Amino acid sequence: MKAKRIISALLAAVVVCFALVSCGGKEDIDTVSVGVISGPTGVGAVSLMESSANGETEGKYDFTLAANQEDAKAKFLNGELDIVAMPTNLAASLYAKGEDIVVLTVNTYGVLYILDATGEIKDISDLSGKTVYSTGQGSNPEYILKYVLSQNNVENVTIEFMDDASAISASMVSGSIKIAMLPQPVATSTVIQAKQAGLTINTALDMTQEWNKISSDSALMMGCMVTSKEFIKSHKEEVELFLKEYGASINAVISDTETAASLCEKHGIIPKAAVAKQAIPKCNVCSVTGEEMKTKLSGYLSVLYEANAKSIGGAMPSDDFYYTDYEG
Repeated sequence: MKAKRIISALLAAVVVCFALVSCGGKEDIDTVSVGVISGPTGVGAVSLMESSANGETEGKYDFTLAANQEDAKAKFLNGELDIVAMPTNLAASLYAKGEDIVVLTVNTYGVLYILDATGEIKDISDLSGKTVYSTGQGSNPEYILKYVLSQNNVENVTIEFMDDASAISASMVSGSIKIAMLPQPVATSTVIQAKQAGLTINTALDMTQEWNKISSDSALMMGCMVTSKEFIKSHKEEVELFLKEYGASINAVISDTETAASLCEKHGIIPKAAVAKQAIPKCNVCSVTGEEMKTKLSGYLSVLYEANAKSIGGAMPSDDFYYTDYEG
């Protein structure tokens, strides 16, 4: 009897151990602070944000909606965020300055569109002699526009930069700006508002298509998620979980635009679901990781470097700029 009691006790202990292992996994995982920005680079995260809020994720996440690109960058550099969304050329520029930056995944292809209220812009060459308003001076938009124009030998284009895309949009709807390059979802919102006001603003050019016409060896990769070598070293499991669940989130957004649009409004990524529903297919969200990400992103950055070395901080990033362990 005594032997039976000992065996029973041992079996009970084994059961308890298995229970602790199976139930304690998530408790052993640290919470990852993730920074997203309203607009295209935040769109892919909305499904994960919702699942996280409902306690339905394997990983544990604390999402922060940054006010803008500079706010997101500052919070990351001062240690408030473990993983953050940012433009690819900004990531390269910070790396060139010696910051601890590693690109985990590219989350956005091209999101820029030329809007035209004149009815005259049918081809990139039609921009010759025109004034184009844009945001993004010193960032991806400026270099993309100038590169596409130069490669098409389109000269005599005046580019006026403004800080606020919504201000450009309002000026187009009021009629004071005729041609502008705007990102999604502002571009879609501008067309909708103009129609409501009885005006016609055409989506004249898709800059992703224009890029592809002149640069077949590289992809237009505008947005990414980054972290630091230090964080990867101490939280490899959390990084791998994030990439898995973030990739699933992007796939969910692509496959169910209507639900994604509602979540964009709920989480503040795009103010109105009706606009989000039309804009999401044009946001070109993606999840490109591992060696594919390294190959395509390095190709894009090399084009920017050749066009203007300052656009990526003056030097091409080394291999440790790209996180290639995760293959999805």
